[in-house]
Amino acid sequence: MRISLKQLNVFTVIAQEKTMTKAAERLFITKPAISLSLAELEKNLGYKVFDRVNNRLVLNSEGRQLLPLADELLERAEAIEHQFTADSQLTGSLNIGASDTIGNHIAPILLSKFQQQHSCDIQQLFISNTAQIINQLLEFKLDIGLIEGKAHHPKLSIIEWQQDEMYIVCAPSHPLAMQKIMTLDDLEHSTWLLREEGSGSREYFLNHIASNLNDWHESLQLHTTEAIINCCSENMGLACLSQLAAQNAINDGRLVKLPYKKTLTRQYWLLLHKEKYQTPLLQYFMNFIQQK
Repeated sequence: MRISLKQLNVFTVIAQEKTMTKAAERLFITKPAISLSLAELEKNLGYKVFDRVNNRLVLNSEGRQLLPLADELLERAEAIEHQFTADSQLTGSLNIGASDTIGNHIAPILLSKFQQQHSCDIQQLFISNTAQIINQLLEFKLDIGLIEGKAHHPKLSIIEWQQDEMYIVCAPSHPLAMQKIMTLDDLEHSTWLLREEGSGSREYFLNHIASNLNDWHESLQLHTTEAIINCCSENMGLACLSQLAAQNAINDGRLVKLPYKKTLTRQYWLLLHKEKYQTPLLQYFMNFIQQK
């Protein structure tokens, strides 16, 4: 069997991009070269690894079996190269996914400290909602995910990480802004600004606040926390936000933290694909961030 690393690399990129055209653009080679490499791989294997569906390539059962093995071989090959071209086994690259609050407020500090201590290349910090992080992990595009909403998938390892306090906030002109104490009854018939489906912040609100209310209304659905802060400051609704995201707007007087009687906390999680090879660099990064 004459399977090459190049063929496996082409295969993994096609699996991630879903089309030969996008794979060719990402690898900076021609589409015919991509097609030839895939044909050679399938010939060497004796199996097709993709089903062709409406001009898209979808992994079949053989392809799904091959993907984690190909990913591991490519990771190990990269580790071998670094082992003999650098002084430290912790050189290499990491692709990290983080949901909105973590990606904007926690990850930059962690990555800066980590890179100061170790020679490595953080090739990607992908910031999106929890659902997108999960999808990227399942497609082997990311090495690790740092998320705010709990994931449920049999192929993912889910590890408790840090905790975060959540604030209920409003504009200074909102009727609730002057209250000394606030209970759930005060939130009945309220209007809320929420993130999109798949967001950890939205999931937290629905599970811990909305589920206890008889009547509430979604005013707007927004795709960034900053947009929620701006709309909330214009008195377009209440919001439930991480204290990390809301604190600056509270400090400068744009938002008011409501005196809710109960402390609201949420759990952050680390996600890893169970079948993805963990390089020494990834293992060390895991240990590093779990100590913070």
